[in-house]
Amino acid sequence: MSKLNADWFIEIPLDFEYKKYHLLAYLKEINHHFHKNRLYPNLNDLVFHYNNLQKFKKDKTTLQDSFPVRLTHADTEAVKLTYEKLVNDDELMMEIERIISYAIVKLGSVLKEGKEIYDFVESRLTIESIGVMPLYPYNGYMLLKNGDEKGILVYEYQVTLFEGKDEKYRGVHMHYVTKYDRHFLYGTPESIRKDLIHKRKKLPNPAVYHVESDITFPLDQTLLPLAKRTLMKHIS
Repeated sequence: MSKLNADWFIEIPLDFEYKKYHLLAYLKEINHHFHKNRLYPNLNDLVFHYNNLQKFKKDKTTLQDSFPVRLTHADTEAVKLTYEKLVNDDELMMEIERIISYAIVKLGSVLKEGKEIYDFVESRLTIESIGVMPLYPYNGYMLLKNGDEKGILVYEYQVTLFEGKDEKYRGVHMHYVTKYDRHFLYGTPESIRKDLIHKRKKLPNPAVYHVESDITFPLDQTLLPLAKRTLMKHIS
């Protein structure tokens, strides 16, 4: 996938037409993925760049004081970076602001399309708990059915709590366990739950959730990330 560096808009050469060409090539590839319902990591990347540009547009003082900069020395032993300021005149700053304003509009348009795909996929997902739920449902299994694809995928999950600067957050760690093909023994989420408990003794009374999409989506790029978010919302 084509990438934009975090500081792409202030990298040399600082030329509007060059940056425009670079940005449009990046967005063309993003659109190609979106048209195939492949959301990730493209959507996260878009959000990052859009927010990054908005931040610098809002705070021009930070932009003028800190950017653009060029790496002039890297001390790998001390892990220190020395920068040389490149911007010290209004003409270059005006070119940067022109690039930023153009990019925000273009990124925002594609970001809107990605959000619409996200909302559509989320609307096609259903989630239900299977069997008796433990008091703390923060460790267990997620059963995932992807539209018309045969079989049910099983993932073991563990919800973790971590602290940010101002508040606490929950995250979910998930790894693939196995796949159950639909046949007479394991044709239902309930029978899969019983088999998992029988074979995997480390979780004698796991929380088990069944997430299903009625439309087939790309697994790793779309369905699995949204299934994880749906699981987190349900548990929370």
